[in-house]
Amino acid sequence: MPGSGKSSIGRRLSVRFGLPFLDADTEIEAAAGLPITEIFSRYGEPHFRDGERRVISRLLAGPPVVLATGGGAFADARTRAAIQASGAVSVWLRCRLPTLLKRVAGRDHRPMFLNADPAEVLQRLMTARHPLYAEADLVIQCTDESPETTTRRVQDALEAYRPPARLPVALGDRSYDIVVGEGLLERAGALLAPVLPARRVVVVTDETVGPLHGPALRAGLEEAGFQILAELAVPAGEASKDFSKLQSVLERMLAAGADRRTGVVALGGGVVGDLAGFAAAVAMRGMPFVQVPTTLLAQVDSSVGGKTGVNLALGKNLVGAFHQPRIVLADMATLRTLPPRELRAGYAEVAKHGLLSGETLWRWCEAHGAALVAGDVAAQAHAVLESCRLKAAVVAGDEREESAEGGRALLNLGHTFGHALEAESGYGGDLLHGEAVGIGLGLAAALSARLGQCSQELPGRVISHLEACGLPARIRDLPRRHSASALLGRMRKDKKARDGALRFVLLHGPGEAVTTGEVSPAMVESLLRDEGCEA
Repeated sequence: MPGSGKSSIGRRLSVRFGLPFLDADTEIEAAAGLPITEIFSRYGEPHFRDGERRVISRLLAGPPVVLATGGGAFADARTRAAIQASGAVSVWLRCRLPTLLKRVAGRDHRPMFLNADPAEVLQRLMTARHPLYAEADLVIQCTDESPETTTRRVQDALEAYRPPARLPVALGDRSYDIVVGEGLLERAGALLAPVLPARRVVVVTDETVGPLHGPALRAGLEEAGFQILAELAVPAGEASKDFSKLQSVLERMLAAGADRRTGVVALGGGVVGDLAGFAAAVAMRGMPFVQVPTTLLAQVDSSVGGKTGVNLALGKNLVGAFHQPRIVLADMATLRTLPPRELRAGYAEVAKHGLLSGETLWRWCEAHGAALVAGDVAAQAHAVLESCRLKAAVVAGDEREESAEGGRALLNLGHTFGHALEAESGYGGDLLHGEAVGIGLGLAAALSARLGQCSQELPGRVISHLEACGLPARIRDLPRRHSASALLGRMRKDKKARDGALRFVLLHGPGEAVTTGEVSPAMVESLLRDEGCEA
């Protein structure tokens, strides 16, 4: 804003960093050979903004500099996008109105203050520009302190700044980024604004996550000028992935005034993501959708790839749609609020990705998995990034799981067994999805070994690792008994089955997975009974 100290702070920073200082307004006047006031009066603001963007883009394409832009530059959508695309770190010096009024006193030469009340002008500019300035990488709250003090705080913030990691999911005009880092909820509005058609959203969450993370998300959205039409909470747990909850979400969402430009923000784990994503897919034949996963399982798996849906009594995810999000925000700070059991359950999907990726990631899992579930932040961040890297590549190559063999279907390693166990357990929380997948991984490895597809040592290696991470790794570890015939019946109704034939993802070894329908039910039943199932 005018009076925030862009030039004075910028000059001091340039000395501290040993970089040239440039003022965009001065550079524009030099390029045009005219004062800015005359450019405005002769050609109007659109002409000025176009030239301003070209000058700023040219400066940012050159050697490193400290650049102070005019107050209207970052408020221009195309200039803002050019700054963000350049890789520059943008800093908003945010001042309160009384501070700005003191600093602009006597600046009657500025066109915006001619024959106008400075307080009225500044308030109007703050209302219009602050939501756009919120997209800056860093926001520094400025007071009446000395310029040297503010400069030191800006320098400290810049030196500590670590941009979040961005992984692209390449799907043509439906491409989007997975953003992984700390503090993303507080920055949600800044991150969503460039990818949503309007600053208007509905938030879908659950009754556990909402109180924990809803306030931070709300503040982050509102700072960037987002209107939150409704915050809808469903009961926590897999039982909320059904038609009754879907209908409730749809009716409340539309009653709040949501339209086709309103974004649907899923704040929670895989259940919330699947339910909210399916609601976004079918409401008015499609609304923009954002994933904000707060569990390890959702961050490494379900939030990426656009699979949405609900369960039926017959089985899991039998009704759904492919509906890609506009962006995925994986805020690592949310994992610190997870119960240990949920963290362990999410790790099963990381182990799955390790087996699919190859020996490097699988050996990393064996070395660091126990530390990850114990709360090692660095290990958690590495697992999320590597899992998302694998899944993004697979989804980009086979978005709708249409590959005849392999492709996205490989991501179902362990899921044919796992989904059957979940369905038999009734989705009531006795067996979490990740726990079922973990048991499924051990069964898939054991089936592979029985078929001669992999070494006889691999099943033990998989099961031992999952046990070391605190997961139930075998059917006999579960508190209730299961029937082999009932589980086989569930598998035949699995959405991956073809013409009633069972389909499995099998392993030749870490990084070598295949899909097959050439497995006899008798062999599967024998395996299940050997693992502790009743007939």
